[in-house]
Amino acid sequence: MLWYVIQTYTGKEEQLVTMISRQMPESCYGDCFVAYYEQLRDRRQENQIHIRRLFPGYIFISTDDVDRLFQDLKTIPAMTKIMASGAFVFTPLYPGEADFLMEMMDADHVVRLTYAATDGKNHVSYLAGPLEKCRDRIRKYRFRDRYADVSLQIAGQEKIVHMGIILNNDVRREMAYGRVEAKIATPEKYVLPVAKTNERSLKEGDHVAVIDGPFEGNVAVIRHLRGDTAAITVHLFDREIPVELPAGAVRGIEETN
Repeated sequence: MLWYVIQTYTGKEEQLVTMISRQMPESCYGDCFVAYYEQLRDRRQENQIHIRRLFPGYIFISTDDVDRLFQDLKTIPAMTKIMASGAFVFTPLYPGEADFLMEMMDADHVVRLTYAATDGKNHVSYLAGPLEKCRDRIRKYRFRDRYADVSLQIAGQEKIVHMGIILNNDVRREMAYGRVEAKIATPEKYVLPVAKTNERSLKEGDHVAVIDGPFEGNVAVIRHLRGDTAAITVHLFDREIPVELPAGAVRGIEETN
């Protein structure tokens, strides 16, 4: 199927997707959605994850019969009004644009947070998350607001969008969902796993609890040990984040079935 972008009123994107899903025959299109991204915001000493529209005023739809899709859209009375108002632009995506978007998003069509490690001088040493796939498209990091400006191509046009980042100090604080524009299920709180510790020698592949540093309280897996340094992988926000810590900052845990 080919992908198309429909431009409409900003703030009415979800209503348009709902209208299409309820009134259009399933045989004339494949998927229809609004794209979102996560952004971390500081609210009263608590980190809140807001889910915002990645492309305000745009929805995405796939079809292998664009003529039929367009004709069926015109049979919906509310859609006819949108078309007549001029608040409707139907444009095909260029080859590769849809594939790139799908790679960036999860199953809920959300670009999740990217962990950005810095040297303390606003220089990013590495990324773990969606932004890894588009380093060359990052135009500017806005550390205070916890997002990066990213240049994406949509229907051959450049769009500067925001994609959320999370920094070292953020992972030690409680996380909760704040404003959620997407119609997706979100847990009330993000809860760090609780590890049961024990004393034993560590080796590659062991599960460990991080007991010191910015990732304290998280469970990780050892990638390798080199002298007094432990290279671990932390599972956070549905992604694997590679980190190096002093070996004394991790402790082995007992796995329970």
